[in-house]
Amino acid sequence: MTLLAVERIKLFTTRSPWWCALIALALTIGFAGLIAGSLPSGETLSVANTQAGHQFGIAVVMVLAALAVTTEYRFGTIRTTFQAVPHRGSVLVAKATVVAVLSLVIGEIAAFGAWGLGYAIRPSDSVALQSSADWITVAGVGVVFAFAAVIAVAVGTLIRHSAGALSLLLIYVLAVENLVQLIPTIGPKIHEWMPFTVAERFLGGSSGGPGTADAALSQWGSLAYFAGVAVVLLAIAIGVAKKRDA
Repeated sequence: MTLLAVERIKLFTTRSPWWCALIALALTIGFAGLIAGSLPSGETLSVANTQAGHQFGIAVVMVLAALAVTTEYRFGTIRTTFQAVPHRGSVLVAKATVVAVLSLVIGEIAAFGAWGLGYAIRPSDSVALQSSADWITVAGVGVVFAFAAVIAVAVGTLIRHSAGALSLLLIYVLAVENLVQLIPTIGPKIHEWMPFTVAERFLGGSSGGPGTADAALSQWGSLAYFAGVAVVLLAIAIGVAKKRDA
């Protein structure tokens, strides 16, 4: 509990989490407003449409999570932390937990805010949360945000430099998984198992989202797979952190 409190204090005494949270909320909710406001009168706004901006929110949350680690390496405060708590794994798990909880909260506020704005703009459409599929599409965003933050903490721990970690995360999340599909023959098969592609399948699995009909994993299996990727990456990062100098 003490480690969690320490990591919480360290996180919230810097400005970057606040700015990243605001940007993630603005992007996720703003896109819902743009889509709802620009739809022709004859078209229907769906629950999934209101969450169209969550991918940009994920990218910003991963920036927040990576900075929580790389900033400490940049200013050398991680050395003091490891001297005070020699068990480095506990420190990194506590940091990942705090960042994941914050990301979960940001994701839920963003998702329900986006849904609420879409419903306010197009109240006559079928935007009400009437089924478990609708609830997962909205409430599941925060869960995906949380595990994405754990992945970003792991990458930040492995790379340690802010510029390198942020560049890798943003390029991967916004481009790499989609570009993999362009590889002849094996591209689509690889793409099917890419972590964020699988996470999207969790959010849209019960509502018949793209690619869900032939998916190798079930909806909850997709979430378990994404969570497993996050945990494995964090375990690798902890193992590397234990073997090298801070």
